[in-house]
Amino acid sequence: MAVIAVVDDDESIRTALESLLRASGYQARTYSDALEFLGSSGPAEAHCLISDIQMPGMCGVEMHEKLIAMGFRIPTIFITAYPGAIGPDTSGMVACLPKPFEADTLLNCIEIALRERP
Repeated sequence: MAVIAVVDDDESIRTALESLLRASGYQARTYSDALEFLGSSGPAEAHCLISDIQMPGMCGVEMHEKLIAMGFRIPTIFITAYPGAIGPDTSGMVACLPKPFEADTLLNCIEIALRERP
């Protein structure tokens, strides 16, 4: 079963995504911020990462760059209330979805991410 990590400082988003992922047959692991995720076993276990961009402490893009520097190549789907916050050339980025987004859109992006996983 694919492990999908969700990093978002908004508890309601984490809860909603965890429910959606579990109902769709994935194992969901949620984290309240980038540092919690980086300090856990999450990077080694995740097959796909869903991350907010704007978070206190370390933003999602910085976390993604840190993961790459640590040798983790996790296909990443960014979610944001601020579309256009990152460029399309971010290494390992599958999609950048504006909030709110359709559940089917996210699930399609996850399928693409899992196919592209190194």
